[in-house]
Amino acid sequence: MAARLFHVSDLHFGRADQEALDWFAGRVAAERPDAVICTGDLTMRARSAEYAAAAKWLARLDVPLMVQPGNHDLPYFNPAARFLAPYGRYRRMARAIERPLDVHGVWLVPLKTTARFQWRWNWSWGVVSRSGLVAAIDLLRARPPDHVAIVACHHPLVDTDGHSRHGETLRGKDALAALAAAGADAVLSGHVHDPFDRRWPLADGGAIRLIGAGTLSERVRSTRPSFNELIVEDGALDVRLRILGEVARA
Repeated sequence: MAARLFHVSDLHFGRADQEALDWFAGRVAAERPDAVICTGDLTMRARSAEYAAAAKWLARLDVPLMVQPGNHDLPYFNPAARFLAPYGRYRRMARAIERPLDVHGVWLVPLKTTARFQWRWNWSWGVVSRSGLVAAIDLLRARPPDHVAIVACHHPLVDTDGHSRHGETLRGKDALAALAAAGADAVLSGHVHDPFDRRWPLADGGAIRLIGAGTLSERVRSTRPSFNELIVEDGALDVRLRILGEVARA
């Protein structure tokens, strides 16, 4: 049986595009994917009202969910909350859905790339912690037989297609190599607000698929609001870009 997943990112409630949100929710209702993966930035400033709106919208989708935090999901105006409970509001909303998923031959593994603090001037940049990487690798090693393994995180682990202005993900290259060695077939991410799909060469001569989703917010860059449709069948992964206002190809 083929698995069909919708990969969406950077909703940015507080600066969300209501037309795009309604379009995506309509596609979920009409097409009933096996799961929705959201790779972060549910909110704009991690405000309670933004989280409440995001939680209500996600609940309406009524499909299995995997949600990863993004840098915008950490408190912005409240330093105490950022340092003492940076994921407090996020976890209250996502406690039941931030987990690995097993969907029709696909093993989905979370990897957190956000940090409350780092020794770099821009705290929006990605960081792979050693503990987070170990947890992801342990989950990859628990992959059921004959499953395609996909890791979901917010920040691209390596620069793709000239997105370096968003900052290098600290320990990202090493993490990517370690994830691939543990059996990851692809890594999903968001953050850059433009979709991409490329194969990243590995030192052993192999490659891993890097797949980025666009945004459903007003903060578009070169691509209109969009999401990725992932089809996994017989071990093969096909990615179809779905753009607001365009007819999806068969």
